[in-house]
Amino acid sequence: MTSALIHERIAKIRERLAADQVDAFMITSAPNIQYMSGFSPSAPGDGTLLITGDRALVITDFRYYEQAERQAPDYTLYKLEKSFPAAFAELVHEIGVHRVAFESAHVTCALHQELAATEGLELVPFRDWVEDLRVIKTPEEIDLIRRAVAISDAAIGALPEFLRPGMTEKQLAWELEAFMRTHGADEVSFSVIAAAGPNGAMAHAIPSDRPIVPGEPIVLDLGARVAGYCSDLTRTICLGEPGDELRRIYGIVLAAQETAEASIRPGMTGKEADAIARQVIADAGYGSNFGHGLGHGVGLEIHERPSVGPRSQERLEPGMVFSIEPGIYLQGWGGVRIEDLAVVTEEGVDVLTRATKGPVLRR
Repeated sequence: MTSALIHERIAKIRERLAADQVDAFMITSAPNIQYMSGFSPSAPGDGTLLITGDRALVITDFRYYEQAERQAPDYTLYKLEKSFPAAFAELVHEIGVHRVAFESAHVTCALHQELAATEGLELVPFRDWVEDLRVIKTPEEIDLIRRAVAISDAAIGALPEFLRPGMTEKQLAWELEAFMRTHGADEVSFSVIAAAGPNGAMAHAIPSDRPIVPGEPIVLDLGARVAGYCSDLTRTICLGEPGDELRRIYGIVLAAQETAEASIRPGMTGKEADAIARQVIADAGYGSNFGHGLGHGVGLEIHERPSVGPRSQERLEPGMVFSIEPGIYLQGWGGVRIEDLAVVTEEGVDVLTRATKGPVLRR
């Protein structure tokens, strides 16, 4: 991440400071900290940013001080040597700020109570200051997402090397995770889902010790992370020959996804984009079996803006990256979901995912 890009992002936050008449903005969300500074704390509480009209500070303790020094050279480091509330009280008095905006969606009630006890400090809640910037990806961000997508694509391509009848869902999930970690992923985007047979009816099933049976649907949902950026991929496959019901339901879901990918345009709302795929599934008689939205934004987080679902009024703009993942879920039988990542362009969407959509895995 270049210094020019960091300074551009800081400048946009300073515009918000001036517009909303606050002295500083405290950033506590780990993805937002990385986006604004390059510093990637391991978890909430491991670091905080404070941006004022003329200062940009990283507040962290000895565990992350050297890491922050390397990753956030455009920021001044403030080393924590006491509790964060006590140190923050000293810092705001030292630099003379009084009205401090904070991320209301990310600050706990306990932390807010402790900070609010600081004499002369007024905490002002705001939402989405950084998220409003993150929703449109830069070419550099899209390139990192493409790299993550390529790793999860390759994991699907490697399935014939290790998928066997009788393998459990847990074993399959681990093989996919191990492949991604040994083929370029810094880590996985989320816990891999491998749901076979009836378990596939649960959209976010947890892999179990259930053995995989030839001919049944296997829902695989996986993602890699590269330099903080995620991929998200779902394929539904089967070992051996699928039955008529699986072929029919798979065809409906694939048609819904292909119709959406060919029809989504910039300027549509998330609700309008969702309706394209939902109508295909409803016309086939399975409207009540598609219970989630068509997609969600993907970037530094696996679920972020934009929302692409039946209640979303957010308009799609070039540079937004989101999943397109229709599905049909039948209790007692299983499920079919097919998911790609796409980026909005001036004309439509560019599908980033390249993994095969053939449902039959032949060995």
